[in-house]
Amino acid sequence: MQEINGTGITMLSEKILAAAFTRAVKHGSLTMTTAEGREFTFGDGSSPKVAVRFTDTAAQMALCLHPELKLGELFTDGRLVIEQGTILDLFQLLLQATHGQLDELPLKRLRRIRHWMMRRAENDAAKAKLNVAHHYDLDGRLYALFLDSDRQYSCAYFDRPDASLEEAQLAKKRHIAAKLLVDQGHNVLDIGSGWGGMALYLAQVAGAGAVKGITLSKEQLEASRRRAAGAGLLDRVRFELEDYRSTTGSFDRIVSVGMFEHVGPPSYDEYFLACRNLLKKDGVMLLHTIGRSGAPYPTNPWIAKYIFPGGHLPVLSEMMPAIERAGLIVTDIEILRLHYAYTLQAWRERFLAHRDEVLRLYDERFCRMWECYLAMSESAFRWQDAVVFQVQFARRNDVVPLTRDYIAEREAALKEAENMELKRSA
Repeated sequence: MQEINGTGITMLSEKILAAAFTRAVKHGSLTMTTAEGREFTFGDGSSPKVAVRFTDTAAQMALCLHPELKLGELFTDGRLVIEQGTILDLFQLLLQATHGQLDELPLKRLRRIRHWMMRRAENDAAKAKLNVAHHYDLDGRLYALFLDSDRQYSCAYFDRPDASLEEAQLAKKRHIAAKLLVDQGHNVLDIGSGWGGMALYLAQVAGAGAVKGITLSKEQLEASRRRAAGAGLLDRVRFELEDYRSTTGSFDRIVSVGMFEHVGPPSYDEYFLACRNLLKKDGVMLLHTIGRSGAPYPTNPWIAKYIFPGGHLPVLSEMMPAIERAGLIVTDIEILRLHYAYTLQAWRERFLAHRDEVLRLYDERFCRMWECYLAMSESAFRWQDAVVFQVQFARRNDVVPLTRDYIAEREAALKEAENMELKRSA
């Protein structure tokens, strides 16, 4: 009786997977080999061509029951083996037909339930610190293998198609500094300062008088302080291990890049009220965050469990009420669409080029997990609704120029300042 039940479950899982892949794979070619050795093909036979194999029948049923979590888990654990193509190719086959039209995807109701539950999960200061340590306090040598030389771990800005990663990350800092309207002597707060690159740019190039960077990562804090000392900027740039809820003072400018994704909806009111209280009446803030252009729903459960615990990608309708309640005025919104896909492609290619070095730092499972993370993230920006929002706001409506011409003008001036700084440091 046990054998019959096992056979029945195996056949059921094959039937469910065949139906799901038939619906999802419209273009390209997918070959699925089950644990029992049966082979199924899907798609129109064009590229990309992908072949996958399950190592055990339990893996097949697991994917049927919770595909959003188990696809990443099974690949990471080596139970879903990609024998032709790459994990990115597999995501392309599964996602390219929808291009962010989430209503066409299954499990919509389950997403709504998880989103409702997630909105009630607090992300207090203690939990936020643990969540940051999970990802950002990994061995610093790992990030050096795939990031640019300035260790910008956020979406680059490709102001021309042939820009290198280094050029695009520099353009991102320039674009943000221009929108911040930083002038000589300004006092700037950088919330979520990473490895210090943005704060150092604002002091060295944009001419800020004083910059304070705050982070919850001990690894990033130490690296940032070393960089500030090496640049001779300890008198103008300082970094602290500090939660934004504990920050005091008054700032002419506030910038936050790639940090808001970790705040979570229950803390949005607290976050924006803190920003308002820290920003001077004639101040300007620029928020750079990953978000979504579609309906609200929670982060992919595999990403939330293994990569960014506590993370959430907001839609504008989630952010705006909290901004308004805090008494802040939105003065500009820019939506960067494929910029992060290009950034992640560069990171993924560099990561894979240095895979042997990553393997010496960690193990094979970690390598598969991070390849999956980078590919899954790139896929979200290429074929789903992930975007980057740059939201500028102020406490008064007369502190930002009437037209957006100032952005290009200031970028040109900053580019000249970059060249002068390069000559000086040479």
